Amino acid sequence: MPVAEQIIRAVLGAFFGTVGFAMLVHTPKRAWFVSGLIAALSYLLYWLLSYLGLPDPMAIFIGSLFGSLAGLLSARLMKIIGTVFLMSAVVPVVPGLGLYRMMAALGQGQLAAGAKAGVQAMITVAMIALGLGAGAFADRILWSRRKTGHAM
Repeated sequence: MPVAEQIIRAVLGAFFGTVGFAMLVHTPKRAWFVSGLIAALSYLLYWLLSYLGLPDPMAIFIGSLFGSLAGLLSARLMKIIGTVFLMSAVVPVVPGLGLYRMMAALGQGQLAAGAKAGVQAMITVAMIALGLGAGAFADRILWSRRKTGHAM
């Protein structure tokens, strides 16, 4: 499959999957499109960085960092709680398949394969958490300085 087609499928899948998730968890309708867009752009960034050779954990961190910053900015502009956008931004990179593979391997008695899949999934979870946390930290610093009038 050509790279352009892979990118289009990845971005559309991330967008519509996230919009569906937003509907499922009853986020405000006016946040659906923005949530999908943030998730699609975050996943595109992750995908491109991975394609260019950056290790997966770093690509996931950078994609989650971008999603965090974009989500918190959107939340502020739309006057919606930030969790709506932060939760949506990471939907495409949550390691559900990795966790499933871990449990399947462990269930079949393949302890080494299960442990390897589990460690990879936990690294992904850690990178998502670090990306979201770093974005929230940067957002807080930027906006607290604006409120107090200090320039960066």
